[in-house]
Amino acid sequence: MTDSIHISLEDLTLYAMQALSSAERVPIRLHLAECEICRAELAAVSGDLALMAMSAEQHALPEGARDRFLTRIGAAATPANKIVEIDAYPAGPKPQTRRVQSWIPWTAAAALLVIAAGLGSLLYRTRLDLQHETALTSAQTDESRRAREVLEVLTSRDAQRVVLTAGTPHPVPTARAIYLASRGALVLQANNLAPIEAGKTYELWIIPANGSAPIPAGLFRPDAAGSASVVMPQIPVGVQAKAFGVTIENAAGSSAPTLPIVLVGAVPSAGE
Repeated sequence: MTDSIHISLEDLTLYAMQALSSAERVPIRLHLAECEICRAELAAVSGDLALMAMSAEQHALPEGARDRFLTRIGAAATPANKIVEIDAYPAGPKPQTRRVQSWIPWTAAAALLVIAAGLGSLLYRTRLDLQHETALTSAQTDESRRAREVLEVLTSRDAQRVVLTAGTPHPVPTARAIYLASRGALVLQANNLAPIEAGKTYELWIIPANGSAPIPAGLFRPDAAGSASVVMPQIPVGVQAKAFGVTIENAAGSSAPTLPIVLVGAVPSAGE
């Protein structure tokens, strides 16, 4: 093929409308692959057909589009358009010339189907985008409302402000001893003692300052409130105490402390 030989505008129009048989379309497709001029003509024809199809449903035909389309077909053989019909078909009788005008309604319907499918896809995507934007706006509105509510609570003069801490643990066991060594007199008051099992008892001990062995100073068991006391037990007179301690022993008591010492307190130095 040379640059001066091209496919007729009528055949290009029928090709664009897919009105040719498979055998007729093959040489045209091969020619279009090599000829830029015919490809440009095919694009222009397709554009005019699309405009006509779009005008068939709800819009007036664009001014000049129909005349331009028919003029292009009527001028197919003029030198000004440089469109020369060639025998681009296999050997044998040339296919009968078709009248383009008779195919225009079919083309409009086909184009409308394509346009409708495209519009349906566009509307679907648009609906999805709108749903996404609506959900995003709703979420932002909820967040904004919640932020306003939090701010109102934090700044309200009527709001009650309470400091929370860990629950109060079991009170710590304590004991207070009052001792007069010169008379061998001792009074002990204990509080918050833990209950002990049957057969056991608390025992008070005097720890002498001279380092001798601890001296038993009385047995006691706490009541339901954890309170107990030892008042004036039988102990030696004149023993200087370094400290006092409490252990848990068998119910009869013990001659020596059994570890661990559950309560212990040092005697204050003179002047303290």
